[in-house]
Amino acid sequence: MTVVSGRTRIKMCGLTRPQDVLAAVEAGADAIGLVFYPPSPRYVDLAQAAALARLVPPFVTIVGLFVNADAATLRATLAAVPIHLLQFHGDEDEAYCRQFDRPFIKAARMKPGMDLLQYAQAFPSAQAILLDAFVEGYGGGGKVFDWTLIPERLETPVILSGGLDADNVGDAVRRVRPAAVDVSSGIEVAKGIKDAEKMQAFVAAVRGAEVETKVTPAG
Repeated sequence: MTVVSGRTRIKMCGLTRPQDVLAAVEAGADAIGLVFYPPSPRYVDLAQAAALARLVPPFVTIVGLFVNADAATLRATLAAVPIHLLQFHGDEDEAYCRQFDRPFIKAARMKPGMDLLQYAQAFPSAQAILLDAFVEGYGGGGKVFDWTLIPERLETPVILSGGLDADNVGDAVRRVRPAAVDVSSGIEVAKGIKDAEKMQAFVAAVRGAEVETKVTPAG
């Protein structure tokens, strides 16, 4: 597996309120995630997403999360919202993911028997593979999966997700050494409602683990 030798990037996903976007940026998030999957309790419509995106300063990445979206609908979203990176959580294939002229990451739903090496090879253009726990349906379930399922020979960078919070993300960084970590429910007081103190504690835990593992944060 590709091992992190620098700063672990932090994505805070499922933001729905202006104050939460501002709090995420203040806490030090590298990326904020907007969910464009209508069944999700964290779903944002185009007007809401565009308003939230206007609060994001330069050099913080805006990530759009989609699940089996109609291509025309996704293009309309890109026309309305300045999304920098696409995140696909459904049954999309490589050809579908590549057609939008944006860098993308592909989610893998981890469970015993999952051949992650083969899965990653099916998405050679992906910037990274996001690893989440397997749940019925689509989207995150706020559950931690068995990190030993991640093969050592994986070449694609890993974004670790699935039930992370301030209490366990330090251990995740030390053990998995992912390129990035992705958090949603672990910084919430209710679905789609984030907590500024939890955001700050999460970032502090990541940075503390970097020091312990002698991973020197880059500027």
